[in-house]
Amino acid sequence: MALVVSGCKPAAKSPAGPPQAGVPQVTVAKPIARRLTDWDEFTGRLIARDKVEIRARVSGYLTKVHFKEGTEVKEGDLLFTIDPRPYEAIVQRAEAVLAQAKTNADLANIEAKNATTLRQGQVISTEESERRLKSATGEQAAVRAAEAMVSSAKLDLEFAQIRAPIRGRISDARVTEGNLVTGGTRDATLLTTIVALDPIYCDIEVDERSALKYREMHKTGERESALFQRIPAEMALVNQEGWPHKGEIDFVDNQINPETGTIRARGLFPNKDRLMSPGFFAKVRIPGSGEYDGLLIRDAAVGDDQGSSYVWVIDAEDKAVYRPIKLGPLVDGLRVVREGLKADERVVILGLMSVRNGNQVKPSLVDMALTAPTKDKP
Repeated sequence: MALVVSGCKPAAKSPAGPPQAGVPQVTVAKPIARRLTDWDEFTGRLIARDKVEIRARVSGYLTKVHFKEGTEVKEGDLLFTIDPRPYEAIVQRAEAVLAQAKTNADLANIEAKNATTLRQGQVISTEESERRLKSATGEQAAVRAAEAMVSSAKLDLEFAQIRAPIRGRISDARVTEGNLVTGGTRDATLLTTIVALDPIYCDIEVDERSALKYREMHKTGERESALFQRIPAEMALVNQEGWPHKGEIDFVDNQINPETGTIRARGLFPNKDRLMSPGFFAKVRIPGSGEYDGLLIRDAAVGDDQGSSYVWVIDAEDKAVYRPIKLGPLVDGLRVVREGLKADERVVILGLMSVRNGNQVKPSLVDMALTAPTKDKP
């Protein structure tokens, strides 16, 4: 019985405590120090630098359309021809009137010259001499009037050939051959339009708060104002990443629109490949600050604590320290840190979930720069 009882006793257990937790491994990197500029973004529309409506200056039947619709034309290219025959006849008639006026003027000059001689010999009266002299002056005026008529007639004949006043892309022909077009300064027939494409403008609306900020920065010398000189600008179309188009702001309007609370500004951008057209929607950014010394960290290293941003900093004893920071925009995929961080501090970029304030960690140092380019967040 004693043997049975002793055999039923459980074996004695060796004393054991809770399992020991290992020191967490984290990846850290030092911030990148760089001279930075903040950028403000606005939306806008592309507009043509020059736009011309081609209208007839003289009336007549359209005999020829010389251009291919939708192509680029050069300044001086022949676009339309209006039947020139009526205007050629007017030129010939005006030239005949001029010839007659010159003949009359020559005859009057001869009589005036003779009148001077005859007056000295007292062959004619003073009144007759004066009449001949005045007649010569009148005939000279008739010559000038006839010359003006010839010039006007030749100008109308020249207007029968309609040429491109600017270089640009032409639209379609609004009037086809054989139709009657009306010329003049009122109700003239619209034949087509031409828009200049290189360079191209982009109109943006700047809110009042931003406009005041830029003027204050100009007053303090932090940044130049587009009111007084051109400032850099960058643009992207809706299907483009980054800011591929570099240009400048060359105009700011002279008053705020009271209905929208904005002021109009205009960017000027090269368009050598002619791929941008008036009317396209675009994003434009301009410097929103002067240059300053800033720090860049990976966006993944930033934590959120009830609306406040923070990072984990590893001190000299490899212990984690909670650090509130103030953030700026993204630059080349990295987040700008405005306050709360120093350039020589080590920031946790991987393993944030295993970090606790004051706990020991095992850091592994890497480069803060991203291995691949990242699209900036809006």
